[in-house]
Amino acid sequence: MTFLWIATLLFFAKVGSLADRIGQPVVLGELLIGVVLGNLALVGIHWFEPIVHDEIIRFLAELGVVILLFQIGLESHVSQMRRVGVASAMVGIVGVVFPFVLGTYLVGPWLLPGLSMSAYLFLGASLTATSVGITARVFKDLGRLQLKEAQIVLGAAVIDDVLGLVILAVISAIVTVGAVSFGMVSIILAKAVLFLVGAILVSHLLAPWIGAGFARLQSSEGMKFAVAIMFCLLLAYLAEHIGLAPIIGAFAAGLVLDHVHFRDFKDPTIVEDLRTALKDHHERNETISYIEEVIDDHSDRHVEDLIEPVAYLLVPLFFVLTGMEVSLAALGDRSILLVALAISLVAIGGKYIAGWFAGRGVNRNLIGFGMVPRGEVGLIFASIGKGLGVISDEVFSVIIIMVIVTTFVTPPILSRILKRA
Repeated sequence: MTFLWIATLLFFAKVGSLADRIGQPVVLGELLIGVVLGNLALVGIHWFEPIVHDEIIRFLAELGVVILLFQIGLESHVSQMRRVGVASAMVGIVGVVFPFVLGTYLVGPWLLPGLSMSAYLFLGASLTATSVGITARVFKDLGRLQLKEAQIVLGAAVIDDVLGLVILAVISAIVTVGAVSFGMVSIILAKAVLFLVGAILVSHLLAPWIGAGFARLQSSEGMKFAVAIMFCLLLAYLAEHIGLAPIIGAFAAGLVLDHVHFRDFKDPTIVEDLRTALKDHHERNETISYIEEVIDDHSDRHVEDLIEPVAYLLVPLFFVLTGMEVSLAALGDRSILLVALAISLVAIGGKYIAGWFAGRGVNRNLIGFGMVPRGEVGLIFASIGKGLGVISDEVFSVIIIMVIVTTFVTPPILSRILKRA
């Protein structure tokens, strides 16, 4: 039955991709079609309900977001992110601290009085982490990943994820243990920073040797693909092993695997044929030089081309499934809906303000709205809080609606800003 579910999700994901026809990112269509499928039970259609509980599909969806962040890492460069490091750090830190303080100490107690402090802490935590998958997919769909603003958002989103996971770990410790020490917080933060810095530095030293070693065994496209996927999954595992999100490891793997590490492997057939055709062409002119530049570019990004078919299969599963996990039943309670919309405005404003700390010479609107979506990260925070018995069904519904709003308003706004620019 799982095969049928996968085929069904892919079919509806392609239906959702019609969003591109009306000028919206494909990811928005995939999310919306997921919401529709996941809520058909409200009108008596229960056929799609088993999909959400299928462990194999859930695993494939998780693998999909890992592959997506690996792709984003491949299309980004450490040198580019280093140039925007200060801006990313400022945006990321403000984008965590400001929404967390607002949600925990101001908006939460004001709009939802009478709850425990732990509930307010989880509410504030759910406002912190940016869903890098949503924003990155929008930039990728529109071919704008190389923009300085996109690099700032990606860097800030990684910082958000790290700090958000630290906050989540601390709050969970407070709830379960009753207290948390400064030493525990320091250890969690140190693990996150050391992993990111260590993975990039160590891998930069070892990756060329690893690439050359595997190329001696076999220099085919299959070997190049296997090395890239192994590297991605290894760093994703290491990140998860030390308590971080696997997507952080996958992103780091993509950053590390620069094209120079695959020089010993065979080029794509079309690249080799074109180089052979141009070899005997002694006359140098602008056209020949341009063709050679195009050839080099396709040779350098060959790993990205090899990974792309895997992404075509797995990434849509993740976004459709994320949409299916959103319940619209909570929208029937007007008081919850109004509170949720108010908190959604706080969630949007908290991240938008962070964009203004990116410095001068950049589109701050683009950065601010790029940090807005909470997506799967907010859902994870809410689920953990509910599992610990801290968050009630009402608060859970409020967080879910906030996730819906921030996830769905971002792609069309980003698309509009990018197309204007």
